[in-house]
Formats: sequence, C-alpha cells, structure tokens
Amino acid sequence: MATMTMSRFRSGDRPARHAVDGARRINVGGSERAISVLTGGGMALYGLRRGNLSGLLLAGIGAALTYRGFTGHCDVYQALGMSSVGHKKQTAIPSGQGVKIEESVTILKSPEELFSFWRRLENLPRVMRNLVSVHELDGNRSHWVAWGLAGDVEWDAEIINERPNELIAWRSVDGSEVATAGSVHFQPAPGDRGTEVKVVLSYNPPAGQVGAGIAWLAGRDPHTQIREDLRTFKRLMETGTVPTTEGQSRGTCHL
Repeated sequence: MATMTMSRFRSGDRPARHAVDGARRINVGGSERAISVLTGGGMALYGLRRGNLSGLLLAGIGAALTYRGFTGHCDVYQALGMSSVGHKKQTAIPSGQGVKIEESVTILKSPEELFSFWRRLENLPRVMRNLVSVHELDGNRSHWVAWGLAGDVEWDAEIINERPNELIAWRSVDGSEVATAGSVHFQPAPGDRGTEVKVVLSYNPPAGQVGAGIAWLAGRDPHTQIREDLRTFKRLMETGTVPTTEGQSRGTCHL
C-alpha cells in the first residue's frame, strides 16, 4: 500500500515539475539580460544609498531587474506570450510598448530661427541636459550619445522627413540599441506671438518600460525632462543664455 502511494505521488509529481520548468523557461535575450543586470545592480545600489522608503522601493525593483537578467526569465513576457531570445534588435516600437512623450512650448522667435538651430543637431546637447553629444554623419544620419542610469547609451539616427521651417522627423537606424522615433514641429503661434514648438517622441529605453519606471522613481520622469529641455530651448533662443544645471540630476530621455 505504501509502495502504491509513493508510486502515485511520483507519477503525479513529475508533470507538475515539468510544468514549472516550462513556466520558468528563458524568454529574455542575451543583450537584454546583460542590460538588466547592469541597470538593476545600479538601481539597487542607488536605492540603498538613499536610505528612505522610495529608495528601498527602487532597490527592490533593481533587485528584480538583476534577478531577471541572471535567470533570463521575465514573468511579464510570459504573460504576454513574448520572448526576446534570438530576436534581432529593431527600431520599430510595437504598439503598447515603450514610452510616448508629447510636449510643447511657445517661443518668441520665428519658425525660421528655431528650425535652423534645431536642424543643426550638434546644438541639441546645449538644451537637452541628458545628451552628451550629437555628431552629424553623412547624409541625414547622426550619432547620438546620452547619459543613462547604467552609463552612456549610444545609437545612430536618421532624418526621415523634413519640411524647412515646419518639421523634422527621425528614427533610430536598424541595429540600434535604443528604439526611438519622433518629430519636432514649428508652427506660428496665434496673434503673431512667436512659434509653437511641439516635440513628439516615442522610445524604448534599454531596460524597457521597467527602466522608464525606475527613472521616474529616481526623480527623472522623461515627460518632465522634455518639458524642462523645451524651457531651456525657449530661454536660450529668447535671451541668449542657458540656465545652469549644476547640482541637478541628469535625465534619461533618449531623443
């Protein structure tokens, strides 16, 4: 009787174990795992050093990211039926994924002046404090370096649509680590009150939506960063001076 009971237990236990093994299968690609470990470790250390409730929450998320990287398993991916194993990096941002930002500001300058400044992409680090550098390459391509929570992030982008004094639209090129696309619009403001500048940006940060959440916990909400960058752009174009950022945290938005 005891033998039969043990036999039933083992035969019933085996499928359950296989189910667990299958449920924990690797569904996170190699480069994404490495990024998760680096980002998660950095967030955990930063959170612990803060020593407050939000810091502990940040440390917990960092630990979860690190675990995700080491195990190669993501419960969210599993729930959505997704996997990044064996997938090539792509610049298209799937519907419902990534971060979308739309911000605007009115500047007392003509569309021609504002377009001319923005179109010279190497000017952008002057008004976007998260950018380290932008170098224009051949044609419509450029190389971007931005400050990230786990270190500098680099990618190439190309201008895909341009209407002088009205619109500049871009996207990251195939094979880029950061998937990003966006546009900046220059439209005369009503009542001859300058120009309305609107930025529309979509991007997938290296750590995905979780990375965007971590940036928010650290006080670096990408919406706020773009809004502040546009205010800096406004002040520079209207007064010729740039407000100092000394002592302030740097943002994580990738444009």
